[in-house]
Amino acid sequence: MLRHFRMFADYNRWANARVYEACAALPDADYRADKGAFFGSAHRTLNHILVADRIWMKRLSGTGEAPASLDVILHDDLAGLTAARVAEDERMIDFLEDLSETDLARAVTYSNVAGTSHFTQPLATILAHVFNHQTHHRGQVHGIITSVGGPSLVLDLIYFQRSAGERWLAL
Repeated sequence: MLRHFRMFADYNRWANARVYEACAALPDADYRADKGAFFGSAHRTLNHILVADRIWMKRLSGTGEAPASLDVILHDDLAGLTAARVAEDERMIDFLEDLSETDLARAVTYSNVAGTSHFTQPLATILAHVFNHQTHHRGQVHGIITSVGGPSLVLDLIYFQRSAGERWLAL
């Protein structure tokens, strides 16, 4: 199962790079326009994904900064946001490299962002959420990109697996 999560971390790094590259090609007004996604614009949605990943990585690793709310703008410029995304993707990959299969069953207790509710669940189920969350919001950004005339990206997991060669074709 750990190999499965490592594949998702690699996939997310790959998909994020494609989405960020497409956003960099957009006019700034289109990149920042509120297009009705949950966080409005591509810019705000990409910030949200990074915010959520930092919150989860703080909960899971005990290190790093955890923003106080889910709609914080960590970087107002795409270049800074891109650099932070690349670093966070590498951080997630490194985190998974340090885990063992038995770590996946470890119970993790955490609080919601408001600190009003507490939860305990296995690390594996949290990781499943983290990667699904990225995919969900990245899909919203892709919708924004195409709605303003940007490219329609191929972000399917199976395409990534095939393009990565034998590395992720066999689990």
